[in-house]
Amino acid sequence: MFKSMTGYGAYEEQDDICYQRWEIKSVNGKQLSLRFKTPQYLSPWEPVWERDVRSYASRGRVDAMLTLQITSPEASPFKLDRGGLENMLGQLQEVAREKGHGFTPDFTQIMRISSLWQETALPGEVDLGDRLTRGLRRALEEWDATRVREGEVMQRELQDRVATMRGQLERITEMSGELAQNKLDKLQQRVRDLFPEGSGELDQERLTQELGLLADKLDVSEELSRLGTHLDALEELLRKGEEGGRKLDFLLQECFREANTCGNKAQDAQVSQVIVDVKTELEKCREQAQNLE
Repeated sequence: MFKSMTGYGAYEEQDDICYQRWEIKSVNGKQLSLRFKTPQYLSPWEPVWERDVRSYASRGRVDAMLTLQITSPEASPFKLDRGGLENMLGQLQEVAREKGHGFTPDFTQIMRISSLWQETALPGEVDLGDRLTRGLRRALEEWDATRVREGEVMQRELQDRVATMRGQLERITEMSGELAQNKLDKLQQRVRDLFPEGSGELDQERLTQELGLLADKLDVSEELSRLGTHLDALEELLRKGEEGGRKLDFLLQECFREANTCGNKAQDAQVSQVIVDVKTELEKCREQAQNLE
């Protein structure tokens, strides 16, 4: 199935150890670019979590954000710097004594001093990392489901656009069937008007050669055939829902190439207008393909 590179998923949970909330957001990108926003002490777990993300995605820019509140003291990775605290209190008491004041520490305010807390590794006996991993996987499941749903919508839209281009290609084929011959007939008539029969100034053999070369230049049957083949490949790719945006983008580039060549060779206003319509559909398809994984 096709997947969009744009998606969102979230999961939150409260238990006796912590409150966790994971959010996964992604947009399109040529390669997989992954960024975690988690507390520093959880960085050893990021390689594990990266493998989980890669099991779902191969392209796109993905942000994984964790909001975490640890409610169990046994699970806390922070340790009070008791030496620093005692040194601070001792100095404050000394200053108060010198100034003739009493000193009663306000521990509520003191505990807010971030420098008194040392960040350590997660306690080994607490499975906080495993709990967070399970939460991440739940968020990834929801995120991936949104990508699948959006991919299905884009797949149907692409199929409709390819069907539209198929009809446009049939119109061009009908219009160009006698296009070259009509232009050659007009050119021959003009030559006859300029060089009446018997004037002796017209090299008939040379004229035949030049008209043959012009006929080859005006003939778009090969380009139309290749364009039809590329549309067949697009239809098959969209039907199977395999290989994703990279091959789809390649096929669309090939379609653009044949459509441009056909428009340049046809030299007909009506054909050129339909070619413009085909290229408009191709451009819309390419915009969609750039968002498919």
